[in-house]
Amino acid sequence: MEFAAKRLPKAGNHPSGRKLRRKYSQKATILNTSTFFNRAGMNNFWVKQAFDRFGKPEVRSLSGHVTADLTIVGGGYLGLWTAIRIKENSPSLRVAVVERDLCGAGASGRNGGFVTSYWAKYLSLHKACGAEQAKFIAKGSADAVLEIGAFCKDNRIDAEFRADGWLWTASSAAQIGCWNSLMDELAKHNVRPFEVLDNAAVARLGGTDRNLAGVFEAEAATVQPAILAFGLRSHAVKLGVAIYEHSPMVRLQPTIAPKVVTRKGSITSSKVILAMNAWGAQFPYLRRKVAIVSSDMIATTADAKKLNDIGFTKGAAICDSRMFLNYYRNTPDGRIIFGKSLGHFAFAGQVADRYEGASPRADEVEASFRMLYPMLGSMGVETSWTGPIDRSVDGLPFFGRLEDHPNIFYGIGFSGQGVGPTVLGGKILASLALDQANEWSKCGLVREDVDKFPIEPFRFVGSIVVREALRRKEGLEDRARRADPFTRAVANLAPVGYVPSRRN
Repeated sequence: MEFAAKRLPKAGNHPSGRKLRRKYSQKATILNTSTFFNRAGMNNFWVKQAFDRFGKPEVRSLSGHVTADLTIVGGGYLGLWTAIRIKENSPSLRVAVVERDLCGAGASGRNGGFVTSYWAKYLSLHKACGAEQAKFIAKGSADAVLEIGAFCKDNRIDAEFRADGWLWTASSAAQIGCWNSLMDELAKHNVRPFEVLDNAAVARLGGTDRNLAGVFEAEAATVQPAILAFGLRSHAVKLGVAIYEHSPMVRLQPTIAPKVVTRKGSITSSKVILAMNAWGAQFPYLRRKVAIVSSDMIATTADAKKLNDIGFTKGAAICDSRMFLNYYRNTPDGRIIFGKSLGHFAFAGQVADRYEGASPRADEVEASFRMLYPMLGSMGVETSWTGPIDRSVDGLPFFGRLEDHPNIFYGIGFSGQGVGPTVLGGKILASLALDQANEWSKCGLVREDVDKFPIEPFRFVGSIVVREALRRKEGLEDRARRADPFTRAVANLAPVGYVPSRRN
């Protein structure tokens, strides 16, 4: 995919410029400054490991007033891929990235390192944007897996990229076959990304016989997520991107030439892109379109011999089919990284300190790990961490212009699956910002008609009620029991998860 090099148009020349100037001349979006200080983020396992191996990068903060052609707020995968795409195709543009902490210290440096495609979400894609676009986006997301591998190889980034696929399992009898409707629909279009495995193969690939069934997608990989983020940062700098870290945005002035204000400086540019992940929910326009929920992870001590003894040597990404998703993989140095979703819900989209530091659910996550790997009882847990996920109703990201402002763009809603899809997101946002009419700027993920969550406090209270119903339902299923009709009905109110919805 190539973009034609193009200068950004002057904001004042936009047809609606006068109207927007009147609308925003006295208005600024004020953000809660305290939410932008990541006091504990540097202690997460992946980031600390990356620092230990390669040292801490030199950083600079935004001080005083500067200008740019385009400013990107957020230095994670989405912001960095977007900056790289723009500079690759329009080298003369002055591109700046403003990051509240250190690039990669947010969700991009805290996830499980799963590089997966959207084939598992084909049914949601089909519903959102039709069969043709669903296939285009899913195919593009599968290509993105290989694209990340090629990027790491070409730029000598040792992000531990292992293209060992994705194992999608059933960890209870109720989950068995939840992939059948998806595979049947894909087969109608002559697409077969998944292979049904027998139980012996599932046990071999996952290193445990506690999974009852599974299918395998070859077009998936795992990475050390923080090293990938730091590699993207380094490459962006080489291309001439100006990166300002430890510079939390405290105010956005959405005038014709938008102005990003930080604690000690400001930057005015023709275009602004918001690539803030969960922190984007600070904007009222986006707040009801995403729900902020934690995902919590643990890392075991390193013991490659024990993993060899149980045959857990392949680097596949693995998850089961529950809404309280168990997701896990091993690492090259002999650890198991194990995570669990659907933790703390944020009231009104406020990303607070409870999404930083050690996981408050570490015991619960470890219990799930022990249930799947009882033979590793002597393998200790070295650390835990938590982080926020920006969940959309349909589990898919969406892109567009903030409140129809011609010069402010956003991407949000990756729902815990952003490592690979942010490659597509960078192409989409770059195309939008460069005013290019192409397959990315017109793709089905550029959409305004996104389902909304209920208003507060109903969303927060409802999320707790649904979560507890899910907890009860899946706990019973783990014991081969069926929940009562009321519990099932409440649990079925949950939005689409990582895997297709199972209404039962």
